[in-house]
Amino acid sequence: SMLWFLCHARYSFWDERSVWRPYGDISNNFGIVGNQQASPVAALVEKLVNSIDAVLTTECMRNGIDPASTDAPISMQSAVELFLKVPDGRIQNLDPRSRTSLAQRIQLVACGTKSNPCYLIIDDGEGQNPEYFPVTFLSLHKENKTKIQFVQGKYNMGGTGVLQFSGTHSFQLIISRRQQYLNECSPKWGFTITRRLEAGPNQPQSTYVYLAPNKQVPSFDADSILAKPGRFPNLYAEALEAGTCIKIWNYKLPGRLKTIATLDLRYALEQHLQAPAIPVRISERRSYQAHYYDTTMSGLYALLAVRPDKIEPGFETGSPIE
Repeated sequence: SMLWFLCHARYSFWDERSVWRPYGDISNNFGIVGNQQASPVAALVEKLVNSIDAVLTTECMRNGIDPASTDAPISMQSAVELFLKVPDGRIQNLDPRSRTSLAQRIQLVACGTKSNPCYLIIDDGEGQNPEYFPVTFLSLHKENKTKIQFVQGKYNMGGTGVLQFSGTHSFQLIISRRQQYLNECSPKWGFTITRRLEAGPNQPQSTYVYLAPNKQVPSFDADSILAKPGRFPNLYAEALEAGTCIKIWNYKLPGRLKTIATLDLRYALEQHLQAPAIPVRISERRSYQAHYYDTTMSGLYALLAVRPDKIEPGFETGSPIE
């Protein structure tokens, strides 16, 4: 369906190089992007970290605090405690029901097919105006988070780690709308599609680009979009009024991690993101037979908090370092 849209006679975007803008406005960005992540799981974690940052940032601004100011929290833990009312800023201190409720703010949804899974990453964070996509979602080496002390994704690689694992063409769909209670917000949703552009006469090597006719990210008007999943097997069933939805296609996970997302993929994510500041709701919407299709990923620390018997007696769990 993505190829049909790009190649449709009404648009003819596929072969028209002028409508594709280089990621980060760096034409030779293939090496930069390709060196981000060696693991497809770690690349997914990078997306979840960006969503966590977006939720904490919007809560900071909702409380009337400039995230880059000296009034803002100086750590992620203190931000979670202050803005989300989590005791000591650690989600392992919440009961499972409270963690599940908080996890609704960041969702990872498996769809597509069993052999070629697609994933949606959805959050109700700050969102971005269409004109700011190039300096946020689609930027490289910018310093747009370095002054915010309570966020984690400060290296500004635009979440590009997933691109080398996203099928043949590195398709990624980004849709976002700024939270309407924030200052300088646009009522429009911005959207774009990323792809890997093959080398050509004026481009000696492959490069990652995004759709931007007339160098502008496309946009549309809507009060909400049906992006969030409903009860299994319903996909695109519930409204997202603002925030961000990202979809990646034909994601190249190892064989066992392609199976039902609430099991092996969840365990792999917990190992990479051992103590997430905000839990993540994982939903499976492919045609699996299972006891449950939705679960909350809270990291290994939260698992051990409710099952301390799983720690070997006398095991050294930490030492002070000078």
